[in-house]
Amino acid sequence: MNAVYNYLNDFLSLFFPDLCCGCGINLVSNESTICTNCTFHLPYTNYYKEPDNRVARQFWGRVPFIHCSAFLHFRKGSKVQNLMHQLKYNNKTDVGLKLGQMYGDQLLRAFESSKPDLIIPVPLHKAKEKKRGYNQSSFFAEGLAIALDIPVDSSSLQRNTFTDSQTRKSRFNRYENMQEVFAVAIPDTLEGKHVLLVDDIITTGATIESCAKALLAIPKVQLSIAAIAFTD
Repeated sequence: MNAVYNYLNDFLSLFFPDLCCGCGINLVSNESTICTNCTFHLPYTNYYKEPDNRVARQFWGRVPFIHCSAFLHFRKGSKVQNLMHQLKYNNKTDVGLKLGQMYGDQLLRAFESSKPDLIIPVPLHKAKEKKRGYNQSSFFAEGLAIALDIPVDSSSLQRNTFTDSQTRKSRFNRYENMQEVFAVAIPDTLEGKHVLLVDDIITTGATIESCAKALLAIPKVQLSIAAIAFTD
């Protein structure tokens, strides 16, 4: 039976090839979403091993946290940019799940003595999420949740203000654009929790800082931060 299934699967792949979201080549039968070559050569930061890594230093004096890191380096024209484009704009949500599970396996070691209670993805405004059809950070959060065996909370943190794209804004304008954007729906449910706040890409950190401000206003909340990628 398995031989028949594999034959049919190989036959269908001739007409509907399953392509790597990083480089676009055909995936083979034991690969999914990202090919073995891309997986091996992705620019891993290994920041989960370094408490004073570059992402963490970016938030020193801005956000108190237990752990702060990103999985990959982001550079224009790279395979990471291809992956992020597929995740955000081409409905390839399995990219988020895959990268989340991969990073979650690393973070298990970083969180040995201080595992978070739940994961909160940075929310999109309802209008933007409706237009896109999904929140890309939620799928990264789901992948992390599988590896870390902790729940995802996609409803407590809400984005109440629609903001323009941050892509072309200066560091100061990004910060100004994100003031008072986020709020927590029912703060009591998060009191005393260790929250892992996750986003897709960290650039200036303005979005994360704004989310953190809303979460840390809740009594006894502790915060950790993780992202798929960090812009060097």
